[in-house]
Parts: sequence; C-alpha cells; structure tokens
Amino acid sequence: MGFTSESVEALVEQFAKLPGIGRKTAQRLAAHVLKMSRAEIADLAHTLIKVKDTVKQCSVCCNVTDADPCAICSSPQRDHAVICLVEEANDVLAIERLNEYRGVYHVLGGAISPLDGIGPEDLHIGELLQRIDPTHEQATAPVSQNGWAPAGEDTEDMPVPNTHIPPKEIIFALNPTVEGDTTVYYLSQLLKPASVRLTRIARGLPIGGDLEYADEATLARALEGRSAL
Repeated sequence: MGFTSESVEALVEQFAKLPGIGRKTAQRLAAHVLKMSRAEIADLAHTLIKVKDTVKQCSVCCNVTDADPCAICSSPQRDHAVICLVEEANDVLAIERLNEYRGVYHVLGGAISPLDGIGPEDLHIGELLQRIDPTHEQATAPVSQNGWAPAGEDTEDMPVPNTHIPPKEIIFALNPTVEGDTTVYYLSQLLKPASVRLTRIARGLPIGGDLEYADEATLARALEGRSAL
C-alpha cells in the first residue's frame, strides 16, 4: 500500500530508481523528506543540481572532479610514474582511505562484460593508452579470451596533459570477478608491447579468516600468491 498523496508517491518512485534502494527504503526516505524544513529541502535540491552542473570527468584519469585536471593528477606530491587502474571512482576512495598509495589513478568506468553488452570500446582505454604514449591514435591488441577483437578508438580529440610523465608501472586493482579478470587479460595483452611494468594487487585470505570457511577459488588464489618469509 502506498501513500495517499500522489506527490509523495512520485517521490517514492524517484527514490526507488536509485541503485540499492528498494521500495520500503524509498518510503522511509520520503517520510524523512516530509519532516525536513523547506530550507533543508532547498539546500538538498540545490546540491543535486550543483553536482550535475559542476562535476565533470578528469581529462587525464577519468575520475569525477570539479576542476580539470583533478587534485590527484595535478598534485606534484604524487608519483605520476605509477598508475593504479580501477573500475569506478568509488575504488579510488577505497584506496585513498589507506593513506599508503602515493601514485595516481586511471578510472576505466567499468569492466568488460559481454552479458551486459559492455565491450572495450565502452571503457576509458583510449585515455589510458594516451597516458602511456601521447602519440597513440588507435588501440590494437590480440583477440581476448572472450573472442573480442580489440576495438579501434579514435583519440584525436582527447586532451593530452601539458606535462607527460611516462608511467613505469601500472597496477591492476580491478575487482576479482569474471568481468574484472577478463578486463585484466585484455589490457595485459594490449599493454605488452609498452615498456611498462604490469602488476596486480594480491588476492587471498582475509586477515582473521579461517581456512575451513574459505571458498575454493579464494584458497587457490592464496596458494598461487604465496610469498617467501
């Protein structure tokens, strides 16, 4: 059963369109909005419009930003020779919370997923290739495991940073999923001719976890990634 107000019902429907928000949560959010003052609602509406109007994509790393290039790409305190490759902007936040990584990032905007109709041409791969080689015009690579021939990407109109520092290492920090593994394989084949070190973050057992509860894939990865003492 819904609200007796059509206006509130319309608000519930809008909230329910957000990812991870079910109808019950949408109803609770709508009920909370009804308790807010008009000034608070005006501030919320203004912030939403401001986000849409001012937030843009960094021309270097493709992360979300207000200023182009973003604060990380323009910082002289970062090691621009090390690029951490992630799927989404939220992944940058997760790594930055560690306060351990001092390199820069590149946000792909997703992962290769045939079932969802997402191919290499839908990701920010062309921008990555330009960061490695500013003279790059087209992406070429062997056919991937999924049978995809690499798509040519026109980078003629892509902006090139004023100061280009050739990367020495690219860290793959993609999610340990089928889509993430497919993307890693595709990009590793694509970047093989480049004189850059390709690494991947370790995968295995979490701290405090028990072996008996670990799934086979996680345990196998932990054994493969074992290190010397």
